[in-house]
Amino acid sequence: MPPIPPPDQTAPPDAARRRAAAPVICYPPDTLPPVDRAWTAAIRRALRPVRTTRVPPRDGRAVRVARGQIVRIVCPEGPQVGDLNLWSAADPSERFYSGKTRALHGAHVSAGDRLWSTFPHLRPLATITHDTLAWYGIDADGGAVHDVIGTRCDPYTARLLSGDSYHRCCHSNLTRALADALDCSRAEAEPLVHDVLNVFMCTGFSADTHQYFMKASPVRAGDYLELYAEVDLLVGLSACPGGDCGAEHSSDAAPCHPLDIAVYDTDPALHRPAPAPSAYDRSHGA
Repeated sequence: MPPIPPPDQTAPPDAARRRAAAPVICYPPDTLPPVDRAWTAAIRRALRPVRTTRVPPRDGRAVRVARGQIVRIVCPEGPQVGDLNLWSAADPSERFYSGKTRALHGAHVSAGDRLWSTFPHLRPLATITHDTLAWYGIDADGGAVHDVIGTRCDPYTARLLSGDSYHRCCHSNLTRALADALDCSRAEAEPLVHDVLNVFMCTGFSADTHQYFMKASPVRAGDYLELYAEVDLLVGLSACPGGDCGAEHSSDAAPCHPLDIAVYDTDPALHRPAPAPSAYDRSHGA
């Protein structure tokens, strides 16, 4: 990809001063309640396996997870990226809001970060309690894992860019999985599928063109991302057709592997009350 072309007009005399404006964090998280690390350690001490659901390569599954349970997204075999959706089991129109999660916690998430829901609820659906890839940090290319930047591979963009119809992309995988879980049609399920948490995916923005990039995931067999369910959840996961996303996606070209959704019971005495929805009165100034 060529570098961004120079502007078609001359910079003003004070261009350097304008560019030197100090950055300001848009949503300082200082007033958010901190995650209690002692509680996190305690609730992880005595996990009792409930069930594990295997997500086949280039396919999706959705499972129910009760408030207070822990769910792990596990890489059981070769390196594989997964696209994660979360819905409130009580009302699937309340679902994961990747954009607001990104604004509050950053482009990539890890242990201690929360996964927030859509308006008008805006409450944590889940809290990340452990991340075996936390060691990766930010690499020399600006890449990091578990991003809330990307939207999910989908058949519409594939059709736009290649003219082909590809049905094993993450959007379609999640649509089929949610339709099965809700026992509804795919047409009814599709509007509820939303922008994802790209579990295990290593991404960033290129330095020259600021384009979203992906590179081979560092995930290996045994790695997992662990979430505490703050409310009763439907958890949807697609094993991305991009495999480790080191080359391409939206095709059958990349080597792919399964993922597991492992659910655990925890000590009921340590369960937290479900977070209340936003206290905003929804008057919108009327």
